[in-house]
Amino acid sequence: MKGPCVYILASRRNGTLYTGVTSNLIKRVWERKHDLVEGFTKRYQVHTLVWYEPHEDMRSAIAREKAIKEWKRRWKIELIEKLNPTWRDLYDGFV
Repeated sequence: MKGPCVYILASRRNGTLYTGVTSNLIKRVWERKHDLVEGFTKRYQVHTLVWYEPHEDMRSAIAREKAIKEWKRRWKIELIEKLNPTWRDLYDGFV
């Protein structure tokens, strides 16, 4: 999926969460899954795409990402479970 997107990765159900923004969701998640990006997702093995939200432009995607990063953990879990109650890996639907 190309175009601006906000996404949340998880290490497992109710595990460690990572919120990010990208212009190419499939490529970015693939890079994270294969530990090609140094940092948080590699260190904590956060590889499962559990939520994403497409945006019309990068400005709105970045604003949404920043807002979500300020949220309480419980709110992020509620957001995930609205779309993905079983915490399945949504990346599997792309490949």
